[in-house]
Amino acid sequence: MSEKAQSSISTGQNPKIITPNKELVGLKKSEEQKEVTKEKTKLPVPTGWRLLVLPFKMNEKTKGGVLLGHETIERQQVGSQCGNVLAMGPDCYSDKDRFTQGPWCKVGDWIIFARYAGSRIEIEGGEVRLLNDDEVLATVQDPTDILHKF
Repeated sequence: MSEKAQSSISTGQNPKIITPNKELVGLKKSEEQKEVTKEKTKLPVPTGWRLLVLPFKMNEKTKGGVLLGHETIERQQVGSQCGNVLAMGPDCYSDKDRFTQGPWCKVGDWIIFARYAGSRIEIEGGEVRLLNDDEVLATVQDPTDILHKF
């Protein structure tokens, strides 16, 4: 033990543990970055005219402070009609006859779709949906502005 650590123990001060290079012990930056990119690669890549959408997930606590159960949150997510566009297939909105004014949405937009539209795909932590480009009903600025019934 170093003299500095011994002196802090003998004086009753809290000893400070110094880690090399100020990094977390046992965790390298490269491992941390691999974890993040690994999660992204687990998502399906939409093909053709399909969109990959992450349904809106409500808060676990209401404005009044009531905690909602896990089952209630899952039911709400399955019945959600609002989601965030994660990815678009290469042919989305490319038909100029059907989409004369251009794309209805882009990656990062919040959209509204029919309750049972698209294919549901279970992933770790919830589900994503694959929708056709013509199943988008509207775009919204903030999904919390819409009343989500569960």
